[in-house]
Amino acid sequence: MFNEILNKAGGGNFDDDNGKRMLRLLLKWGGIAVLVIIALNLFFSYFVSITRIGAGYEGVEISLSGSQRGASEIPIRTGWVFYSPLKSQIIEFPTFVQTVKWTQDTTEGRGTNEQMSFNSKEGMEIYADVSLSYAIDPARVPDFYVKYRVNDLAHFTHGILRDVVRNSLNEVASTYTVEQIYGENKTEFLMKVQQMIQQKMDPVGVGIQQFGFIGAPRVPSVIASAITSKAQAIQSAERARNELAETQAEAAKQIAAAEGEAKASVTRAQGEAEANRIRQTSITPQLLELRKLENQRALIERWNGALPSVQTGNGQMLMELPSVK
Repeated sequence: MFNEILNKAGGGNFDDDNGKRMLRLLLKWGGIAVLVIIALNLFFSYFVSITRIGAGYEGVEISLSGSQRGASEIPIRTGWVFYSPLKSQIIEFPTFVQTVKWTQDTTEGRGTNEQMSFNSKEGMEIYADVSLSYAIDPARVPDFYVKYRVNDLAHFTHGILRDVVRNSLNEVASTYTVEQIYGENKTEFLMKVQQMIQQKMDPVGVGIQQFGFIGAPRVPSVIASAITSKAQAIQSAERARNELAETQAEAAKQIAAAEGEAKASVTRAQGEAEANRIRQTSITPQLLELRKLENQRALIERWNGALPSVQTGNGQMLMELPSVK
């Protein structure tokens, strides 16, 4: 056709018949092209369609006709997927970890006050900022859709899941006092709440990765002051007990040292007394006479021939008289 048109154009002469015939040809082929485009658009819009499921997502095919209407039992994997829009619908769900924060601060979350409230064992109302992370098991995506029928995961997070968290908080908190939740049992309390949330989410394949308070729970100021004062009193008492134990230990140490020294002194005295007793029982007149003779012999051996100035004999003392010149 285009060759014919070009040949006609090259001749430079167009009569009315040729012009009409060429116009009819253009309209004919133009109409065919438009029909083809419309047919292809209708075909790919209603009979065959294609979509891409990216990494970290899982698709589920929803049957719209036939006896097997509803979610397919087999989830669609990632990648390119062909399907018929007349017969089915593809819904994507993220399977990576989702984190949500429900806080009083309007700068976090969705910009509104979403703090959680629950009641303690005494009926005291407690407010808290909560953080939770969860992920959907890819193999359980069809079960999740059949259960909740949501296309947007945000509707599940801020609707169904939020209600489950709030109910779990109230159920567990009804067995704890406000002091336990606010103080030393807080970790145990949060663990039990997470376990209850997980138990309720198990049937649909939702795994709770993390759950906890953001900051400290909020209670009336009078209660908070009383709890703080009690904690300080307990710390002071514990410190006093530690100091008393240290003092008692030091005193016991000194007493033990004194007792040891006393026992050692007694032992030494007993030994000295025993030695003296042995010495006394061993002294006899013969021993004294022997010692006397030994001493005299020693004196004789050391004598140099000079007379002593003082002499003793037979128990009497002799004094040396001055010499006559």
